[in-house]
Amino acid sequence: MTRTLLVTPLLAMVLAACGVGATGGGGEERQTPAATGSAGTVTSPVTSPATSPAQAGETAGGPSATPTGPEPTHCPNGELIPAVDSPAVHADPVVIPEAKVGGTTIPAVTIPGVDIPAVHIPAQCTEIAPAPGGCLGAASIPPVSIPAVEIPAVEIPGVNAGGIKLSPVRAQGERAEAKRASGVSTPEVCQVKPKNGGIVPFVIRPFIIRPFIIRSFVIRSSIIRPSACNKQNECLPAVEVPAVEVPAVEVPAVEIPAAELKAYEVGKSEVLEGEDSIAFSIEADVLFDFDSATVKPEAAAELGRVAREIGKKAGKDARIDVDGHTDAKGEDAHNQPLSERRARAVVDWLADEGGLDRSRLKARGYGESKPVAPNTKADGSDDPEGRAKNRRVVVSTAT
Repeated sequence: MTRTLLVTPLLAMVLAACGVGATGGGGEERQTPAATGSAGTVTSPVTSPATSPAQAGETAGGPSATPTGPEPTHCPNGELIPAVDSPAVHADPVVIPEAKVGGTTIPAVTIPGVDIPAVHIPAQCTEIAPAPGGCLGAASIPPVSIPAVEIPAVEIPGVNAGGIKLSPVRAQGERAEAKRASGVSTPEVCQVKPKNGGIVPFVIRPFIIRPFIIRSFVIRSSIIRPSACNKQNECLPAVEVPAVEVPAVEVPAVEIPAAELKAYEVGKSEVLEGEDSIAFSIEADVLFDFDSATVKPEAAAELGRVAREIGKKAGKDARIDVDGHTDAKGEDAHNQPLSERRARAVVDWLADEGGLDRSRLKARGYGESKPVAPNTKADGSDDPEGRAKNRRVVVSTAT
């Protein structure tokens, strides 16, 4: 299932700068309207020669049967719900030829056949709406319906002529009512960070399910008018109208599984946790003295916290990226190697002191090439706060 995460501007630039892909994001519940499926329910009308104009609207599923757009073949933000098809049903007319008995002509009769169109219930999409970091997007499954179907009543007429008397034979019409499953959704849920640090609690977006629906099979039984002869041994042959059966139509259940964002500890680094990635952006001033690539002793608490979180949440054998960045003050020829040395220094600390597997750690330096904030103000003057945000080391991994 594809999920897309939208993040705050700062964190978006952090991830973009570090090549981290964040997906999906869920405690406080944000009442974001649930997204609808990308394709509405479209059903083929099912009619028969005995269906009135009023019945035709009902048989076709009413207004919900109106096409709302092209049928999807893939779902960018969810899973494709396959189409369901049921074949057309055809029964030929039955012709009773003209006959003469006892000097009386019995006219020919044609008993109408039956034509019921195929049913096509289009493919649909489940939807998990994009959500910011620390949130799980609203999830929804669209409604679906199966149209009603009706087989009309049929009758073989009776005969009372030429010394032959046969009663009419009739089969009642049969009908299966339309079935519908309503759409289901659950809103976006977000983690709430404590103001003064501590544990950010886990949140869960519960699973949702659209139950299966089934329109039962319909059968109109066969009918037979027997043969009969008069005293003159003039006979009328038997007449049979075969049975007509419309198969059942079933739309399987559809489920979006539950999702969870795990609890984590808030420290001095900025944290972005998605459904399959986590990143810690640590300001360089927390880790290093000016123009230094030696980790300060007082940075141990923050790096230790990051190591614990990475150790708990990193996927099995997932690479751990450690990316160094500087501000734009000074020459790039100086800043680029400084960012590399700082990234390697953090790798050494995480491996030697933090207990992470060194073979999974990869250091990279980007110098001043990937800022997350302006280095200067709009008037061209220095922006110390922006430069402080750009001086950072980002530790990220897949979860």
